[in-house]
Order: sequence, then structure tokens, then C-alpha cells
Amino acid sequence: MTLVAIFLVNAGLAFALSLVLASLLGPDAFGRYAIAVSITLVIYTGLFEWLRLSTARFYSRKTQTAARGVRSTLDLAYWVCGAVLGLLSALVIGLGPEPGLSRGLLAAAAFCGLAYGFSEYRLALSRALFLERPYVILAFTRAMLGFLAAAGLAYATREPAYVLGGFALATLLPILLVRGRLADPHAGWRLFERDRLLLFARYAVPLVAASALYQLLPLINRTVLASRDGFTEAGYFALVSELTTRLFQNLGAALDLVLFQLAVRAEEQHGREEAERQVARNAGIIAAIVIPAAAGLWLVWPAFEAIFIPQAFRGHLDGTVPLLVPALAGFALLQYALNPFFQLRHRTAPVVMAALAAVVVNVGVILAWPRLGGSVGFAAAQIAGVAAGLAVLLALAIADGARLPWRDFAVAMGGAAAMTLLLLPTRGLFAPVTALLVQVAAGGGVYLALALAFDLAGCRTLLRQALNRRAGGPGTPGR
Repeated sequence: MTLVAIFLVNAGLAFALSLVLASLLGPDAFGRYAIAVSITLVIYTGLFEWLRLSTARFYSRKTQTAARGVRSTLDLAYWVCGAVLGLLSALVIGLGPEPGLSRGLLAAAAFCGLAYGFSEYRLALSRALFLERPYVILAFTRAMLGFLAAAGLAYATREPAYVLGGFALATLLPILLVRGRLADPHAGWRLFERDRLLLFARYAVPLVAASALYQLLPLINRTVLASRDGFTEAGYFALVSELTTRLFQNLGAALDLVLFQLAVRAEEQHGREEAERQVARNAGIIAAIVIPAAAGLWLVWPAFEAIFIPQAFRGHLDGTVPLLVPALAGFALLQYALNPFFQLRHRTAPVVMAALAAVVVNVGVILAWPRLGGSVGFAAAQIAGVAAGLAVLLALAIADGARLPWRDFAVAMGGAAAMTLLLLPTRGLFAPVTALLVQVAAGGGVYLALALAFDLAGCRTLLRQALNRRAGGPGTPGR
């Protein structure tokens, strides 16, 4: 319950921050900020994500004493990657040609990539050790400080570089609060193991290569759109992308941090067969949440736009929303529902193949249609790319014999469709605030009723377990 509350706070603050920054910066400056954020994500993914994945997969209470080189190798690798980032940033920013973005904004993007990498490492450590308190402290403090710093600097300066730099600093500071709780007394740099680092690389680098390719999609689309139609048009495109990405990435990451760790623990305690079953259950849970979230966001968008979207952006987003919402929901399903099947088996080549397909299709659409219709055209290119990646990975999972929860997928899509069809007539019937409240309450009620009726992702079992725990009775075995 605590983790759910933290997710809701993080998701709400991330959502609100995008809206606040868009309102304070305006479309042009927000477009520049969004491109810098895409650079930050590529930096983080390329340099640090492989270590975060390795932490989740190989570090645990057991390895703290039985394999002390795991933590030592991870710690040293993080510091080396941070030094490499500093050196490369100095060379590129100091010696490179004058880019389209200011050098200050590029430096802030690099700093933010470093800060996010080190912060995510601490979150991964806390989940790997099943330490809820440090996770909650770090996640909540980072979200609050990041919001206050970025919003305050946007209000005071209207300068994207200061906003991103302040957000990076606010991301780093909360690490001090949990440093002692996450320290490993058995670790030391002298215990660094080269062979273990190579194991981490063999496991995670293909996954990171795939993730980096996916992160290139918004960077390519935003950059090319800005070069063709200006930063203002890129700002329109980026607002929908930022809102949707933050929603689904926060949702998927919050679920994955808990669910994948359960699969790792199942493998440690009961073997690969039980871990495979847990991954299948995880995929059903993620689909059961992400799919209706995407349908719901599209359904409430007119009311949401009228209430929350800054005036300077209104009227420029209608064509982009129906394309980017399913595209980014599809990416969340790909990353958090399908990727773990291959992660567990240490078969990461299919993940890279799917990412390559996504990039090739996305770039192919841009090249084949040189004058894409502004943000709508680039949204079409992005959904085509993500759909290609999702189709390829799904086909490879089937060929590999993965236990896919087809029933949960079908029930989630059917429930989301029913919810949408029932509530679609409410668009335009009420004032925006009333419409939003009615659609969220009624839509959530309809979907929840269908989920319980069809026992979607074992929700009836989970509900009985929760009720038994509250009543002090015995739990019910999982599905």
C-alpha cells in the first residue's frame, strides 16, 4: 500500500511538473527543454541503465555475504561511468561546434543524466534488498524536491538550462538521506571482479542497447521536427509526449521494481519454472493496468485539456493525442511486460532486434514522408515504430515458448474497450470539471467491475488476500 501511495505521488508530481513547465516556459522554450530531457534519457540509458538492471538481477541479501564482489563491482562501475560521462561532456560541449541548443542546456542535460543514474541505483538497491523505507524516502523526497526546484527556477528564470540543472541537483541530494541504510559493510573496491563485470555486461548491455534505441525515437522525432518546423512545433509535440511518457513510465517502473524482483526471488528459492510463472503473472498485471490507463487518458483528454493544458498549447494537440497515447502505452507493455521474459532467460538478442525494428520503421516513415504534417505526422511515425517493435518482440516471445497471459491481455483490452464505448457519449455532455469527474469515476467503476467479474490477473485472489490480512486471517495462495 505504501508503494502504491508513493507511485501516485510521483506520477501526480511528474504529470503536474510537465504542465507547470509548459505554462511557465511557453511552447518554444519547452520544446528546447524537451529535447534536452531526451538527451538526458539517452545519456542515462547508455551509461547507467545496464548497471541498474544488473543490480536488480544479481544483487540480493544472499549475495551480500555469499558473493561480496557483486556490490563492489557495481559501485566501482558506477563511478567509472560517471567519470567517463564528465570527460565526454567536457569534450563535446567545450570543443564541439555550436549546437542548436545552448551549451549550458547541454551541460545541464549531462548533469541530469548523471544525477538520475546515481539516484536510480539507490532505488534499485533498496528494491533488491526489499528495504521499503529507504525506497520510500528517496522516491518521495526526489519527487518533491525535483518539482519545487524545477518549477521555482522556471518561474524565476524562464530558462530551460537552469530548470534542468536545478532538477538534477534536487535528484542527487536525497541520496544523502539513505546512504547509510544502503551501505554494504562487506563491499570494497579491492573486491572488484573483472569477470563479474563482464557477466553484467553480457546480461544487460543488449537490453540497454535496445532501451537506448527506443530512447532515440523521441529524440530523433523532436530534433527533426524542431529543425523543420521550429522549436514551438516541437514543444506542442513534446507536451503530449512528456505527459504520456511520465504516466506510463512511472506506472510501468513502479510495477516492475516490485514484480521483477519477485521473479528473481522465485528463481532463487524455487527454480526457473516458478520464476517463469511469476513473469507471466507479472505481464498480466502490467497489461491490466497500462491498457485501461491508455484508454482512459484518451477518453478524458478533451476535459483534461480544457482544465489543465496551458492556453498557448490548446488547439495544437488534438491530432497528436490519439497517436502518442497508444504508442507510449505500447512501449510500456513492451518494456515491462515482454522484456522480462527474455531478461529471465538471459536471452537479450530478441530485445535488440525489436528495438532495431522500431527505429528503422520510425526513421523510414520520416524519410519516406519528407514533409510530415507537423507534430501529428511525427506522432504517426512514432506509433508506427513502437508497433513494429511490439510486433517483433511478441512474435519472438511466442517462438521462444514464453508463457504469455493471453487471457489477461484479452480481458484487459475488452474491458478497456467496453469502458470507452460506454463513456464516449459523455464527451461534451458536461462542463469540463464535471465531465472529468464523471468519466474517471464511472470509467474506473466499469473497468473494476469487469476485472472482478473475469478475475483479471487474479484480482479476486489478491482482493481476498488483502481482506484476510486486514481481518487478521490466513492469506490465500496466489494464482
